[in-house]
Amino acid sequence: MLMRTDPFRELDRLTQQMLGTTGTWSRPAAVPMDAYREGDEYVIMMDLPGVSTDAIDIDVERNMLTVKAERRPVEKPDDVQMELSERPLGVFSRQLMLADTLDTERITASYEAGVLTLRIPIAERAKPRKITISRDDRKQISG
Repeated sequence: MLMRTDPFRELDRLTQQMLGTTGTWSRPAAVPMDAYREGDEYVIMMDLPGVSTDAIDIDVERNMLTVKAERRPVEKPDDVQMELSERPLGVFSRQLMLADTLDTERITASYEAGVLTLRIPIAERAKPRKITISRDDRKQISG
């Protein structure tokens, strides 16, 4: 039901981790995620620790789901001397092509403990259904 849009995304993410680069609006860093089916919906969980909900943007255009977030630096007093800074800052993004069998009109989103959870229901038209056979009770006349 979900299709990757960029086969090199993981390679970019690993390179950014090794080089310590941060995402920018023109070239955002990747968002790690899990996706699975649970009953009649797909669940997507994305790690966005330290990101406030007002810095998360979720869009759906046709079947393209885009999640973009920005982790901003925390204000520190002038007398603070940073000893170590490993937590990535900047812009993070993930795009997913959603199948036509998903109901993009009823996507719900929640955010708890740094994890964004999207729930996408399977469209009614895509669910299996039973087809009944009608019975023709008319008698055939042979002649």
